[in-house]
Amino acid sequence: MGIRLAESADRVAVEAIVQAAYEPWVAVIGARPLPLTADYGELISQGHVYVLENGEIDALIVLEVTDGMLLVENVAVRPDRQGRGLGRRLMAFAEFRARSLGLTALRLYTNAKMTSNIGLYESLGYRETGREAKNGRSVVHMRKKL
Repeated sequence: MGIRLAESADRVAVEAIVQAAYEPWVAVIGARPLPLTADYGELISQGHVYVLENGEIDALIVLEVTDGMLLVENVAVRPDRQGRGLGRRLMAFAEFRARSLGLTALRLYTNAKMTSNIGLYESLGYRETGREAKNGRSVVHMRKKL
C-alpha cells in the first residue's frame, strides 16, 4: 500500500471517493461539505492531491502550503475502507511532507458538527485555534506544531 501524487487519470476515482466519504455529512451539517465543491482536476494538476492505493485508490489527502504551514485541506477514505487506519496514515504522511518542506506546523479546518473528525484530529495532536461562521457553516480551525 503506497502513497503517491495523484495523476489526471485518477480524477474520477478521487471525485468518487470524496463524494462517498462526504455525502453522509450533508444531513448532519445541513449543507454540502466544502470538499464536495472542489475542482479536483485543478487540484491534481497543481500537485496538491496524494492518493493511497493498494491495487486501487482507497483514500486521498489534499495538501497545500499556505502562510508558512501545510494546510490539510481534505482527507477522504472510501467508506468500505474506513476504520482501517488509512486516514491516520495519510495524516502521518502530511507531517512527513511538512517536515520535508522545512515547515514547522500543519493546519486544517473542519465543520463544528463533524465532532468525530475533531476528536480524531485532537488525538493526533491538533489543537483548536479558533472558530468562525463562514458561508452558513461553523468552521473549526486547528493546528499542530511539529
